[in-house]
Amino acid sequence: MSPTSLSVVSGSVIARAPSKVNLHLGVGPRRDDGYHDLVTVFQALSLHDDIRVARASDLTIAVRGEWANSVPADSSNLAARAAVALADWAGRPAKVAIDIAKTIPVAGGMAGGSADAAGALVALAQLWKLDISRDELAEIAADLGSDVPFALHGNTALGTGRGEQLMQVLSRGEYHWVLALAREGLSTPAVYRELDRLRESWSGQDLDEDELLRRPDELMQALASGDPHAVAPLLYNDLQPAALSLQPSLRRTLRAGVDAGALNGIVSGSGPTCAFLCADEQSAVNVAAELSGAGVARSVRTASGPAPGTRVLGDG
Repeated sequence: MSPTSLSVVSGSVIARAPSKVNLHLGVGPRRDDGYHDLVTVFQALSLHDDIRVARASDLTIAVRGEWANSVPADSSNLAARAAVALADWAGRPAKVAIDIAKTIPVAGGMAGGSADAAGALVALAQLWKLDISRDELAEIAADLGSDVPFALHGNTALGTGRGEQLMQVLSRGEYHWVLALAREGLSTPAVYRELDRLRESWSGQDLDEDELLRRPDELMQALASGDPHAVAPLLYNDLQPAALSLQPSLRRTLRAGVDAGALNGIVSGSGPTCAFLCADEQSAVNVAAELSGAGVARSVRTASGPAPGTRVLGDG
């Protein structure tokens, strides 16, 4: 039985959660608590994970798909932590079996773990028939991770704080992306540490926090126009130099995508996935074919955005 036909059956629910790309990611100086303030524009993409929850005698995690071997199947899994957090909110035991069908790359800068947490929250709220609003779910989500609230809401949004404070952004039209998935992942904390190290090495360059955390108004105007040619030159990521420092081979990947016809390419979030914005769907197909033959990525995917936020498949 396919996931779509299995949306809600006896004692189980499936939710679909989107991946994301950061169209803009401004990173402030390292704070005393070790975190960084962010200003980012998220766009949810059609590449997704499906999260199935079912009643069980204990909390269990199972992961399927290309990236399954890289995902913990224990209490450290973000979906398991989401189940415990929602169960605590509801005052009930977290006795559920969670089955994750992964297509979002792991440690790829596309918020795959956050998507799984959002999927678990939405599916379990349905399974347990909880009287909880999406805003209340987002509060729980923010405690789980900076990207989890966006995975709940989807579409296109401006994120501030650690990225969890969201404001919806008007984005007209459909944007077509090619995703070059790297052979090895990158640890998000390691990328931030590398950014801090690089900034310390840029002697004589004072970091202007206001400039680092400026609102990308020109990008948001371009998104409202619906023109990918206007959006493409405005893609920006403060973490990209750190990701390239840790994985220099990504420079070749970025060049290959643009040479293949993409309007622009960017490291997605903390990387190492490289995301290429294309003029239209056919251009994305052509770029993906070129990249697949160039040998610069483990695999290549096409995706479109903005995609909706996490939702239950079928009727509740």
